[in-house]
Amino acid sequence: MPTFEITVASAADIGLMAEWAAAEGWNPGRTDGAAFFAADPQGFLIGRLDGEPAACVSVVRYGTDFGFLGFYITRPELRGQGYGIQLWQAGMERLAGRNVGLDGVVAQQDNYRKSGFRSAWNNIRYEGIPVGGAAGTPEGVTLIDARTLPFDRLAAYDRRFFPAPRDGFLATWIAAPQRTALAAVRDGELQGFAVLRECRGASRIGPVHADTPEVASALVGALAATVPGDPVSIDVPDVNKPAVRLMEELGLAPSFETARMYTGPTPRTDQAGTFGVTSLELG
Repeated sequence: MPTFEITVASAADIGLMAEWAAAEGWNPGRTDGAAFFAADPQGFLIGRLDGEPAACVSVVRYGTDFGFLGFYITRPELRGQGYGIQLWQAGMERLAGRNVGLDGVVAQQDNYRKSGFRSAWNNIRYEGIPVGGAAGTPEGVTLIDARTLPFDRLAAYDRRFFPAPRDGFLATWIAAPQRTALAAVRDGELQGFAVLRECRGASRIGPVHADTPEVASALVGALAATVPGDPVSIDVPDVNKPAVRLMEELGLAPSFETARMYTGPTPRTDQAGTFGVTSLELG
């Protein structure tokens, strides 16, 4: 009988997980792995069949009572044989007692409900080359390199939009290679924050956090200008109608959709200021 063993993933395994995600068409960032690993080094599980990687899942703990599940993948030729569900159960055990979130393909919502998840909203990936519609920088607002800000200010701002502190992840997310991080500042106060990272396909922009649609538009326009003529993609919560309108004004089109689901109550975050989620893998 084949032997199936579940262990904590290594840093090298996380690179393999990214390759599997790319094969699924998820378009992960080229340097996301370092930030993912920094978020929770023990939060990535891999199942090996007779020593060979067969399935994976991420079950990252944030703070004391929140967790996020992602990277749930079984190699195509091994699906339907029970390996994925064993890994799922091990992952959920690691997050026991926490409110757990995930972004899953919409077609799997019923399966996730059977595991105790309920729908909160959908994230729609808008993709394309921005054409017109991007507003200039609002009066009094300056866009600066987010890496030049005192980190405590950036972390405090991010905390408005995420259910738990994630300082280790955020620090690596803005500093990793092949990405640009911008902050919008007015009278010394932070008004917005967004990051563009190179991916295997369209460069992805996330998060996009902003106090107003005008600031969000300025951030997206400035980041898109760093990859002129190339497509970008943004995962937009459909509950933020101004964000959806902004994507339409920029000429971006829906290309992919996921269901944001939680095992507990929907966390109380600034949904009106969330114009683009950070990552479908880690929230």
